[in-house]
Amino acid sequence: MGRLIPYIVVFCLVFAALQTVSAQLPTSEKIPAVGDSPVDAGPLATDLSPAFKKKEVVHALRKVADWQLKHVEGSYEQDWTMAALYVGFMAVPPDVNGATYQNAMLSMGKQFSWQLGPRPEHADDQAVGQTYLELYEANHDPAMIAPTRQRMGVLVTRTDDPQKPLWWWCDALFMAPPVLATLSKDTGNTTYLDFTNREWWITSSLLYDSKLHLYSRDATFLNKHEVNGAKLFWSRGNGWVMGGLVRVLEVMPESYPDRVKYVTQFQQMAKAIAALQGTDGLWRPGLLDAAAYPLPEVSGSAFDTYALAWGVRTGLLDRKQYLPIVKKAWAGLLTHVYADGRLGCIQPIGSSPDKFTATSSYVYGVGAFLLAGSEIYKLSPN
Repeated sequence: MGRLIPYIVVFCLVFAALQTVSAQLPTSEKIPAVGDSPVDAGPLATDLSPAFKKKEVVHALRKVADWQLKHVEGSYEQDWTMAALYVGFMAVPPDVNGATYQNAMLSMGKQFSWQLGPRPEHADDQAVGQTYLELYEANHDPAMIAPTRQRMGVLVTRTDDPQKPLWWWCDALFMAPPVLATLSKDTGNTTYLDFTNREWWITSSLLYDSKLHLYSRDATFLNKHEVNGAKLFWSRGNGWVMGGLVRVLEVMPESYPDRVKYVTQFQQMAKAIAALQGTDGLWRPGLLDAAAYPLPEVSGSAFDTYALAWGVRTGLLDRKQYLPIVKKAWAGLLTHVYADGRLGCIQPIGSSPDKFTATSSYVYGVGAFLLAGSEIYKLSPN
């Protein structure tokens, strides 16, 4: 740890500078379709069942996905908030009306001419590439990934600067690595995956607590604590990492030399997060001080549910130990669906645990829910 201290000090200074620059850019909070927190969102749904039966999962997925699609059509953006929703739409299985959502994503990609966001090296502006790549795999049109290939081709030539870590916040591990790893699979060029591997472990060495097996959101949080004195670990931040691990492992060859490191980190984090599950099946905004937060946080909880369910399905997590946790989490998520399909209890855009209302709904949380539900569907026997 001693050898990292100089890097951490510089890391904090760079983070502050980056925040100043980011403040000068348009924010997702100014995009109405991203989400809102109405005083009254109407009644909660009474027609959902947590049973692991395909028919019940289909109903929940369509209810939420249809509501969200109606609210974002015509308001697409290339930013990270929408990108997380897009991957959720893409994950919905074909027999859950998935073609409807994927056709909408095709329209989105055409609208933006398959371009990524404006900041060349910023992971948040690369996340939409995940959807472009999935659509390319289905349609085999090289134009769909040409801009992503060009952008990432430049990125992988980047020389690391210890004073400017590329992925300086843990959320970035969901945004960019899956794009690079998938591009490696689709093109056969391992340069993209090797670059991902190098940058992932730079970020991990700075932000991952090797004893508690959780990520700090960024270097400014390394010494922050909850009211109860515990170290501050943000639920959604760790959810982003869990989701990123899943999406990288899905496309990483079994023979890749460092794959075992990703599997180990995934299993370590899964164990830590499972132990922090609330009685309602969900996780609070601050993972180590649940009593300080009156409401569960659905976006982080949904990413965790997605990752744990995927781990059970693929055999990376013990089914007997983790399936009950997944079932409890899915049941908890369903209690925050409203009668019209709105998904609530999602913390607004931020970088740390904060206050929010039960009605609060944001697109990235819906994306996480759709990812989770799609894995639940695959786990359901009939």
